[in-house]
Amino acid sequence: MESALEEIEFLALSSNRVEVLRLLSEESQTRNGLAAATGASQATLGRILADFEERSWVRREGGEYAATATGRLVSNGFTDLLDILETEGELRDVVRYLPTRAMEFDLRHLADATITVPSETRPNAPVQRVLELLDDAEEVRAFSHAFNEQSLTLVESKTTAGEQTFEAVLSRNAVTALAEDSTLRRRLESLLDAEGAEIRAREGDIPLAVTIADDVVHLLVRDDDGVLRASIDTDDETVRQWADDRFEAYWRTAAPVDDEEFSR
Repeated sequence: MESALEEIEFLALSSNRVEVLRLLSEESQTRNGLAAATGASQATLGRILADFEERSWVRREGGEYAATATGRLVSNGFTDLLDILETEGELRDVVRYLPTRAMEFDLRHLADATITVPSETRPNAPVQRVLELLDDAEEVRAFSHAFNEQSLTLVESKTTAGEQTFEAVLSRNAVTALAEDSTLRRRLESLLDAEGAEIRAREGDIPLAVTIADDVVHLLVRDDDGVLRASIDTDDETVRQWADDRFEAYWRTAAPVDDEEFSR
């Protein structure tokens, strides 16, 4: 373990070492090519390559250098570690609010996600982000424990105009809350009357607020007190597949909502 940690430290203390090993793992390089790609001096490259050769991470082939099988193994592993730490850094402030047990995918798939958090000047920024995605989408599917007024208004407008299709699975409590507000109830009834819309209600818990807007998956993140903390959206294929599968599972176990729902 100590030896492995020392090797990690050896690489981590020099961004040039990390980059040189990555470049050599991709293809053979001359020293001049490495110098041009990294900006490192010939003296620095000489030391790096000598250290790598001593560890059998690279070999010299004529005037070029190439990573060995173990060199590629180390480079790939270190790159994975960097990706994990970069993703952790992005999610650090919001991960405590994520229902990770319900998110059945490796969080590394959120590495390139857009994270939007409230600010003093834009306290509603996470909701505005989902509204932007909804406004541009032709096909929307969602599953959630709540449905905010802004999203309902936008979806109702675009769906009744024939500009969007909308399918959603909401918790029974969310449907009841909409029905008890006269303004929201009218919008919901109008949405249900639209040809391209269908909403189902689920009796069980829905721990997430997820919107699939065309190819983008968006999550609204709240804390245990219901305070909005962030929104996360990504077009990662694995996350999209997870969202599609979860939507289908909820859809199968939910009942259609229609006008009779409001007369009960």
